[in-house]
Amino acid sequence: MSAITGAKLAAEALSRRNIKVIFTLSGGHITPIYQHLENTGIRLFDTRHEQAAVFMAEAWGKLTKTSGTAMVTAGPGFTNALTGIASARLSNTPLVLIAGAIGLETKDKLDLQDMPQAPVIEPLVKKAFVCMVPERIPEYIDMAYRTASSGRPGPVYLELPVDVLNAEAKAEKITRPLTQVESKPVDIDAAEKALEMMMSASKPIIIGGSGIWYGNCSKEIAEFAETTGIPVFTFAMGRGVIPDTHPLCFESSLAIRPGAALFASINADVIVLLGTRFSLFNIFGGIFNQSAKIIQVDICSEELGHNRSVDIPIVSDTGAFLRYCLKLLEKKGISSLVTRFSSWVQELRKAAEDSKAQAMPNWTSENVPIHPMRLAWEINSFMNREDDIVVADGGDTTTWIGMTRTMKKAGHYLDYGLFGSLAVGLPYANAAKLLNPEKRVLLLSGDGSIGFNFMEFETSIRKGLPIVAVISNDLGWGMIRHSQEIRIGHAIPDGTYIGKVDYHAMVEALGGKGYYIENPKDIQPALEDAFSSGKTCCINVMTDPTIISPGSVALANLGGYKA
Repeated sequence: MSAITGAKLAAEALSRRNIKVIFTLSGGHITPIYQHLENTGIRLFDTRHEQAAVFMAEAWGKLTKTSGTAMVTAGPGFTNALTGIASARLSNTPLVLIAGAIGLETKDKLDLQDMPQAPVIEPLVKKAFVCMVPERIPEYIDMAYRTASSGRPGPVYLELPVDVLNAEAKAEKITRPLTQVESKPVDIDAAEKALEMMMSASKPIIIGGSGIWYGNCSKEIAEFAETTGIPVFTFAMGRGVIPDTHPLCFESSLAIRPGAALFASINADVIVLLGTRFSLFNIFGGIFNQSAKIIQVDICSEELGHNRSVDIPIVSDTGAFLRYCLKLLEKKGISSLVTRFSSWVQELRKAAEDSKAQAMPNWTSENVPIHPMRLAWEINSFMNREDDIVVADGGDTTTWIGMTRTMKKAGHYLDYGLFGSLAVGLPYANAAKLLNPEKRVLLLSGDGSIGFNFMEFETSIRKGLPIVAVISNDLGWGMIRHSQEIRIGHAIPDGTYIGKVDYHAMVEALGGKGYYIENPKDIQPALEDAFSSGKTCCINVMTDPTIISPGSVALANLGGYKA
């Protein structure tokens, strides 16, 4: 029998798990795995920076609901990956990061790129594994992927020292486990109590977060809303699981968004959180009516009651919970209670109409420089196909599109979420296009955030991924600039001012197509031409640098700051 190395075992184990693509940047400590992945069914997708590779893997995990995979080399390759891992942790995204490392025999001998990697990343992941013998590599790969996707999803780290990869494995000691975890638990007793509380309410609302996306319950949440008549709001990856166009969906749960979210939050008497948490985005639960009864359903028991007391905490997969509730309703002979909360639904519709009317002058502004909400409005109007994918990056910029974007289908909007990491835009957009080559993918980014991973434009061009990137160019770090103006009375130029940069020309120099826009009437024609070109495009839009977003106001008040 021919000898088999640890690296070959790794490649075989990854192939058995049917991994489609590994996002990576090459390096000496992972070359042994590269060698055995060559000419297999697994695609090595190389980026220009390890951070971008991990962000692409994160986007892949979000969009497919299966573990994205990133692979980086030791030392600086590993440290470059940390931001993406921290982002995946806060967004509960399934992701496996495989990292090379110096050999066990040369550890602590001042070898090239030596550092203690596992202790550094351990606080950021569900589990950090280090495999020290070649025979157990398949076992560790199985553990990594099981851990990443089971229960509450999240990132997992697997370290493979280079001498373990190069070592010959003893055939009699090799095990090749392969387990897929599909369990969907539900707390039956608690579900019955929750349904009773919902149906005895006067003004109930449901807020569905990423858990309804990972719980695969698009059909169930729509059916539950239609059967009970309870209005629904969505958040994070839950956006679009029930479309914004559904008569009982009131769009995003963000209070700053024009619509009914703020009104509902302070007036609801029963609030059902499905796969979402008390966090910054709802003032840690403080925005909700303090006398409201709270039902929280989450796959992770640690999140139940985190930041605010919960009346009925339920450890459950959201899809399993909704399916069981629908069975209970059927058992009770209830086929439709859609009119039960009709007066409450009408209140919400009136609140939404009034709020949107106040925002309309900004959405339709003819001002030059362009109002950033007008830019968001134009993008939302143009990207009107059900399958259009929009990615957001940037502080104020993500705020504006988050206040505007209409979601018709789940898994078609991505932003940086709770970690708030700028730089996700180009990697997310490239990953979305790689996964959905037939769909239109648009990135809306701030001019500051586009600079972090700018060379991923080159990745997009080199890999034949024609995305359209629109830059809201307000000449600098708008959110920081405005928050400083609010907090200290003026902006500090160093650190908040970038100036006018011809990003469109830079993309043209890389082989893409560029547009420069100063007037709002020119936005739609540029979008039409960009998408018809079949090229990676950059539309550089000069937006008004004086407009202050609600996000900037929130940042100015961060931590209860007092002058």
